[in-house]
Amino acid sequence: MAAEADGLLKRALVPILLPEKCYDQLFVQWDLLHVPCLKILLSKGLGLGIVAGSLLVKLPQVFKILGAKSAEGLSLQSVMLELVALTGTMVYSITNNFPFSSWGEALFLMFQTITICFLVMHYRGQTVKGVAFLACYALVLLVLLSPLTPLAVVTLLQASNVPAVVVGRLLQAATNYRNGHTGQLSAITVFLLFGGSLARIFTSIQETGDPLLAGTFVVSSLCNGLIAAQLLFYWNAKPAHKQKKVQ
Repeated sequence: MAAEADGLLKRALVPILLPEKCYDQLFVQWDLLHVPCLKILLSKGLGLGIVAGSLLVKLPQVFKILGAKSAEGLSLQSVMLELVALTGTMVYSITNNFPFSSWGEALFLMFQTITICFLVMHYRGQTVKGVAFLACYALVLLVLLSPLTPLAVVTLLQASNVPAVVVGRLLQAATNYRNGHTGQLSAITVFLLFGGSLARIFTSIQETGDPLLAGTFVVSSLCNGLIAAQLLFYWNAKPAHKQKKVQ
């Protein structure tokens, strides 16, 4: 019975969360304070948790836009720059064969972000432009993932993530400041993105050892923190037209 339970545990953990040598170290030799293996377990667990959570991270933002039938307060340029950053991370990670647990959320966030891009255009009366944008993006993504794109171009795309993230978040921060409120920005989405980018600093260092990828998440955490701080600051602020209705 014990052997059967051990076999089930091993199949559940190896190789998804632990390499076999670490499973033996922790659960056969019961060396529960083995730091390198504990770091691997923590990193894999965090990574998979972030990937799973990313399936829902931006849905509150999507539903808030749909519910209000408005994208007021959202900077389209900021959303597009975030899409560029997510695309760069995804293509760079796939090209370098990084573990899915170290970048998988970029895939799901990309689908949600491009949906938000389309909704912003749609509610600004630019539906045809939005459809054309979706088609162009799909074509560019196929080219980037094909053997036609040199590794140097993919690396340059990832390197451009830092300025893309910084400029994108500053554009959104400037929009919030100019409006005096955060409009249809979803607090749930913003705080989840902030927490996820913080956790990704550790997992990217642990699982890939790539300073370019880790540096991107450091910058992303700082920028997401700025937007989160604005959400708290403008928590009770309302758009001017809503204030007039209340009066």
